[in-house]
Amino acid sequence: MHIPKRALVASLLVLNTLMATRFSVSRSVHPILRKSPKRISQLTSKHLHKSQSCPLWSSSFSFCLQSLHKSKTTSLSFSTSSACPPSSLSMAASATASAVDDLSLKDNPLLQDFEFPPFDVVKAEHVRPGIRALLKQLESDLDELERTVEPSWPKLVEPLEKIVDQLAVVWGMINHLKSVKDTPELRSAIEDVQPEKVKFQLRLGQSKPIYNAFKAIQESPEWNALSDARKRIVESQIKEAVLNGVSLEDDKREQFNKIEQELEKLSHKFSENVLDATKKFEKLITDKKEIEGLPATALGLAAQTALSKGHENATAENGPWIITLDTPSFMPVMQHAKNRVLREEVYRTYVSRASSGDLDNTPIIDQILKLRLEKAKLLGYKNYAEVSMAMKMATVDKAFELLEKLRSASWDPAVQDMEDLKRFSKSQGALEADKLDHWDIGFWSERLRESKYEINEEELRPYFSLPKVMDGLFNLAKTLFGIDIEPADGLAPVWNNDVRFYCVKDSSGSPIAYFYFDPYSRPSEKKGGAWMDEVVSRSRVLSRNGTTSRLPVAHMVCNQTPPVGDKPSLMTFREVETVFHEFGHALQHMLTKQDESLVAGVRGIEWDAVELPSQFMENWCYHRDTLMSISKHYQTGESLPEDVYLKLLAARTFRAGSFSLRQLRFASVDLELHTNYFPGGSESVFDVDQRVSKRTQVLLPLPEDRFLCSFSHIFAGGYAAGYYSYKWAEVLSADAFSAFEDAGLNDSKAVQDTGRRFRETILAFGGGKPPLEVFVEFRGREPSPEPLLRHNGLLSTAASA
Repeated sequence: MHIPKRALVASLLVLNTLMATRFSVSRSVHPILRKSPKRISQLTSKHLHKSQSCPLWSSSFSFCLQSLHKSKTTSLSFSTSSACPPSSLSMAASATASAVDDLSLKDNPLLQDFEFPPFDVVKAEHVRPGIRALLKQLESDLDELERTVEPSWPKLVEPLEKIVDQLAVVWGMINHLKSVKDTPELRSAIEDVQPEKVKFQLRLGQSKPIYNAFKAIQESPEWNALSDARKRIVESQIKEAVLNGVSLEDDKREQFNKIEQELEKLSHKFSENVLDATKKFEKLITDKKEIEGLPATALGLAAQTALSKGHENATAENGPWIITLDTPSFMPVMQHAKNRVLREEVYRTYVSRASSGDLDNTPIIDQILKLRLEKAKLLGYKNYAEVSMAMKMATVDKAFELLEKLRSASWDPAVQDMEDLKRFSKSQGALEADKLDHWDIGFWSERLRESKYEINEEELRPYFSLPKVMDGLFNLAKTLFGIDIEPADGLAPVWNNDVRFYCVKDSSGSPIAYFYFDPYSRPSEKKGGAWMDEVVSRSRVLSRNGTTSRLPVAHMVCNQTPPVGDKPSLMTFREVETVFHEFGHALQHMLTKQDESLVAGVRGIEWDAVELPSQFMENWCYHRDTLMSISKHYQTGESLPEDVYLKLLAARTFRAGSFSLRQLRFASVDLELHTNYFPGGSESVFDVDQRVSKRTQVLLPLPEDRFLCSFSHIFAGGYAAGYYSYKWAEVLSADAFSAFEDAGLNDSKAVQDTGRRFRETILAFGGGKPPLEVFVEFRGREPSPEPLLRHNGLLSTAASA
């Protein structure tokens, strides 16, 4: 889920960290959510499509191809046979690039007609000629649209949708491959054509004939007869055009366009540096005493990593072992390694990723913030946060107000959390008890949780094998939403043999959507984190083969523990929550009934509401029947013992205050950097982080903490001045789940009826209605923070605050 949120759509970057935790809101937050939603656009020239990701939580979230190896050879709606030869399309590419550009466009998989993207055959050498040929044709299509445009749906919106969709699908394909199958060659190819792609997006977004046609529709006598969805599209396209610079004078528009080009380049470089810095660290360990305490799954993974690096005799029992900064390796070290020196080394390396040498993101951060501020000023805003909020439910003031109420409710419980840790570690004879440091928190928290609830997360892994978890998740979807999910492996090409492909069917057995699932960590080529992204959206205009609408296709990507030896992937409970979270995003994309593509699925939804379905689905991980259905021992088939379930439920609010403050640090520093920080001033971005942390962290970050250098959500994703959205949407999602609690979670008929209502509102409307209206239609009233407070055990704290 992350997956733009606004900028995310613009950059088509996938976000990269793990899943949501749960936090509190005080009762007085309620009025914050009452502001009328603003109209927004998800699919203008620069907003192609979005990927949904999870917030940071870790301690540092009918169609058939003929063959899996061969795509259809018919061309897209534009002709490739008459396209210019590659030499005329080449820009300032290197000699090597020019050579590969000579590949025949006729055989370029990016330019073929496909029902599912040919992920298996797209190579770096296809990118330059393919994208340039596509852009050439789209330029021609845009010329024709501007020449013939009329203020009507068939003469404006439908041809515009086709232009936007072609670029979104093809660029989305190569950008996805960069996230899951990264190579230097692919990076270079994308970097070469990216300026040309951005140039076209800017031209489209600043098209005055298109802008004027949308305004004419809004001012026409037929306006009142338009559907809500079509009104939303028109209003959002007008607003988006202004935010794209359509109203700027020539010199200012040129400056704006230069800024947009540079921002896209910088965000790509930021992301690449994080990936490279993460995979750069490898610690070889040969003495088992150094990793005492690591569970068998972590030892197996470390040995498997060593095997892949050429240590032929590596075993889980005898090593050698390789520790990396990838989450399935990093987290067990922080939670279980008794070697405090090792924990410190790994932690310090983790929080300083991409902050030095050739991979230093510090100057990139400064330049991004400088350019964002310049962009805001050009558009007539005081700061970039105001630009961001122009496309959200909240305002800057309301976002700050929400964060402060959360902070106030979370602070005392977080202080108590630290006192509990100190007291417990001292009782266990820890020499560091009086001065716990960052690399001690995860370790002693896990020991305290084991002691308090008699739950060992590693001992739970055998009960959460990936196949059983997915079976239970799909059964839940059937119960709630009346859909069947069936394996469809072989129907569509995939980018890795571990990727699964599924078909979603309605109660009549007809396909309504498809999705890919890429579950495992691959540190050498795959970005960290978890996200959902669209492959194609539902669309009436782009229907094919006589169908009424093109069916939506999504991909879900996680980075969980891979299978080790002959064992399936045995998941931590957090990894289970991550899968449920991303599936929630996918459901909103796939179960939409909105046929207007520009507001179908997750498109057009205000960003601070888009996390509602994902966080809603996490709640079902604690529902007894659901949890029992996904927790079968992978060897014996035994269900999770009842007493363990009750302990897991009790542990749900463990350290809730601390987890809340961690998220509030991220959200607060994000807003602060985009409102009150001035690049080049006396205060550095790291000074801002330290200042914010004094109010949001019981244990201050290390002076050398450079977490911001890997904060891809706001510097390489779509959460700039928008990370608070996770908290905003949590109020909505908790209240939505409370509708099921009110109906009776043990009443199967009531659960089914409420689930159908959730599907017909939250999951069906897409961006065709304001999210507050959609919520009220489902819930019967405006949202209340009480369910969130109750779920996190902080009602009394909030009341006293």
